[in-house]
Amino acid sequence: MSGERPLRIGLTGPIGCGKSTVAGWLEELGAQAIDADEVARAVTAPGEPALDAVVARFGEQYRRPDGSLDRAALADLVFSDPAALRDLEAITHPAVRELIGRQLRASEDAGIAVTVIEAIKLVGGPLAALCDEIWLVTCNAQSQRERLLGRGANAADADRRIAAQGDITERLRPGATRVIDTSGEPGAARAMVVAAWHELTAS
Repeated sequence: MSGERPLRIGLTGPIGCGKSTVAGWLEELGAQAIDADEVARAVTAPGEPALDAVVARFGEQYRRPDGSLDRAALADLVFSDPAALRDLEAITHPAVRELIGRQLRASEDAGIAVTVIEAIKLVGGPLAALCDEIWLVTCNAQSQRERLLGRGANAADADRRIAAQGDITERLRPGATRVIDTSGEPGAARAMVVAAWHELTAS
């Protein structure tokens, strides 16, 4: 581990495969986690320039009466329209990267030993270059679908979101340092995470 700045672990993988669970385990071990989804919510909050840009592109119907972004309605659109998804990412990703950069610098200033960046769009983008390791969190198709349904998605929505990501696991695998498979018992996946943590923090 470098003594100059925090060790940075990037967590990526398909929706519903357990990235947040793995991030939580790493936090229990002492890491500080940054969730790109939470950052995206922050940069599209009322009063933020990215929110106005999103509404300008997609329409006022995506702004709730309280001024917040109707994320569910927008997700319904972009998960079925690749061009709309690209437009949304072009608006939000620069703001997300800027805020993550500030959070990383804050972690460094605070002396945090390990920082985790959790993001689906990590490999192949500028965030990956900030990470010392990239962990690909995967699971089998049945577990993935069951977890999405367990979050409240209906069957059609779960299938649409999974289909929108296509062969994401195989596209991400070449850029991964480690693969954490969460398909089985949680204890087995957690043991892999703990072992990797001790390996990385031993020096």
